[in-house]
Amino acid sequence: MNHSLLTLAASLTVVSGAGLAHAEEIASVNTNFRFTGSDRVTVEAYDDPLVEGVTCYVSRARTGGVKGTLGIAEDPTEASIACRQVGPIKFVQPLKQKTDVFSASMSFIFKTLHVVRIVDAKRNTLVYMTYSDRVATGSPKNSVTAVPVPAGTTIPVK
Repeated sequence: MNHSLLTLAASLTVVSGAGLAHAEEIASVNTNFRFTGSDRVTVEAYDDPLVEGVTCYVSRARTGGVKGTLGIAEDPTEASIACRQVGPIKFVQPLKQKTDVFSASMSFIFKTLHVVRIVDAKRNTLVYMTYSDRVATGSPKNSVTAVPVPAGTTIPVK
């Protein structure tokens, strides 16, 4: 299966919903060669749908092989996040104190990757955390990053 079809298959695993960000794959590197499709680490960009000017970059392991190509493999729980101000910050609407801004399947049914936005009003900062969960048990593996909002701009909170 070629890279474009793999990207399409990965995009189709995105859990879509109102207000959730969508992934844009920036790049990937192979980590374990397989004739049926290599394991890889991808870097995906997510523009926060309610905060213009903030983009989160998530790197995560993707399982290759036949199961990975078919979208039925379980991806490892390792993920890392870095969010940055990439333009003037503008709030589309007031934000909840804590909410999912992105979710993606990491297995056929049971495992999900989450990116959560947390408002730290005291420090006028947006905190983003990534973690994964499972139907039965989640993983304590997580990563966190923060984007300070410029002085004079108050984060509107619901």
